[in-house]
Amino acid sequence: MARILRGEVRWAELNPTRGHEQAGRRPVLILSHDIFNKRSGTVIAMALTSQPQKAHFPLTYFLESKQLKKPSWVKISQIRTLSVERIGKKLGAVEPEQLAEIVDGLNQIIGI
Repeated sequence: MARILRGEVRWAELNPTRGHEQAGRRPVLILSHDIFNKRSGTVIAMALTSQPQKAHFPLTYFLESKQLKKPSWVKISQIRTLSVERIGKKLGAVEPEQLAEIVDGLNQIIGI
């Protein structure tokens, strides 16, 4: 598999899940640093959805990207550690400024 890089949007298989977790095959945004992704066998990611969201920032982030086929929202509150075996094809990548805003939203949620 090609290197999995921070800021990429990739397909991921999220099943099995429990409760309100995002399920199924869906895009995720890779948050973890490249060296972590390479050496750990896992990645830290946030689920994306194409369904308009009622919750606003910092719980979700509207992702404007020409690389994605549909308008998408990053579900900042849906952060997961995933085996690289769950990660599939690259769909695109976010701009560094977007990634910084998303990380800022996570920091707000966890109280940093």
